[in-house]
Amino acid sequence: MKTKILNQKGEAVGDYELPKELFELEINADLIHQVVLSQRSNRRQGTAKAKGRGEVSGGGKKPWRQKGTGRARHGSTRSPLWVGGGVTFGPVLEKNYKRIVPKKMKRRAVLQVLSGKAKENLVLILDKIELEKPKTKEMAKIFGNLFLKKGSGLLVLPKMEKSIILSARNIPKSGTMQAKDLSALDMLNYKYVVLLKDSVDVIKNTFLK
Repeated sequence: MKTKILNQKGEAVGDYELPKELFELEINADLIHQVVLSQRSNRRQGTAKAKGRGEVSGGGKKPWRQKGTGRARHGSTRSPLWVGGGVTFGPVLEKNYKRIVPKKMKRRAVLQVLSGKAKENLVLILDKIELEKPKTKEMAKIFGNLFLKKGSGLLVLPKMEKSIILSARNIPKSGTMQAKDLSALDMLNYKYVVLLKDSVDVIKNTFLK
């Protein structure tokens, strides 16, 4: 599969042959769905917490005597039936949302999402990015030339590029990530995937194992 190599002005500067083993795989939607669900679950903080009847304050005294009042019997004003009482079956901190998925499945899902993006012409190959210093305005201009006018985009870097990451972190509808850390969920959160030429080799060496 052939595509154009773009410069940071969005201009085509050559042709690029996308490796078949990365960009022409058959897509298994069930596999991608399972991996994405696991990654979303693993990112949950699990900090939701509601107090039960034994944790809310007050309620030590029986509201009224057991018999003879004509009213329903109650032992505490902190029962879930009362205003200010505990919560029945509320969220607890002990709940574990972690899902284990084999490494091979996660790697396969990354390559299949890349293939799906390539078939829809949503993979952009960039020759290089040159910034004199970290500057959001300059980075926003580059992203505007590439994808911002048409949708969101994820810039995939071959290695840690601090100046690029700092310049891009406050730009809406965009993100940056190292190629070795690529995941199916991160790519599906954006419309376009922008790969530097060197990032393709990193993806090949990382995910074709």
